[in-house]
Amino acid sequence: MSNLETPTRVNPDEITPIAVTVGISARHVHLSRDHVETLFGTGHELKPFKELSQPGQFAAEEMVTVVGPKGVIEKVRVLGPERKKSQVELSISDCFKLGIKAPLRDSGDLAGSSSVTLVGPAGSVTLPEGAIIAARHIHMHTSDAEKYGLVDGDRIYVRAKGPRGIIFGDVLVRVGNAHKLEMHVDTDEGNAVGLRNGDTVYAYKIHGHISELVK
Repeated sequence: MSNLETPTRVNPDEITPIAVTVGISARHVHLSRDHVETLFGTGHELKPFKELSQPGQFAAEEMVTVVGPKGVIEKVRVLGPERKKSQVELSISDCFKLGIKAPLRDSGDLAGSSSVTLVGPAGSVTLPEGAIIAARHIHMHTSDAEKYGLVDGDRIYVRAKGPRGIIFGDVLVRVGNAHKLEMHVDTDEGNAVGLRNGDTVYAYKIHGHISELVK
């Protein structure tokens, strides 16, 4: 075996995990200004229904129906504030129901993603692209990133403990001054592991053999 193929042994007792709160991300929609007006009427402004854990983000009162080739999903919540491009975040299970094959993507990476139609009380819009399965990720404030020696775009491991415990690989770190430390997984991932909103998982900045963390 070459050096690249030989795993480096690590001592899990020497690795300090980062405790991170979990947020389960259910299916939702982000809308651009023009699509807000198309779906809800000219001059319409999204009405905050509930503040989300990330500062400045909110669940809106508004909901839409998402239509695919083989099915529909009603009452899909719109999240605010508005974005430059509309985006629909779904689970794999949702995609089966709609009859689409949405790609696994980081939020905002929409080129070549799946097409769906959104229906609101004032009209409808077909997105030629915009439906994705959002990759799991950790939001992290810049001060936390500095503390843990991480930068925006890093990919790390996260361990969820419990009877259905698992180690998540390739978890994207998203760093910003408006971010609060929290990991987001979708409903399929959360249900598979038995995670609930507010649970704690443990992130590791590690270079070595990940199997050592299970000991």
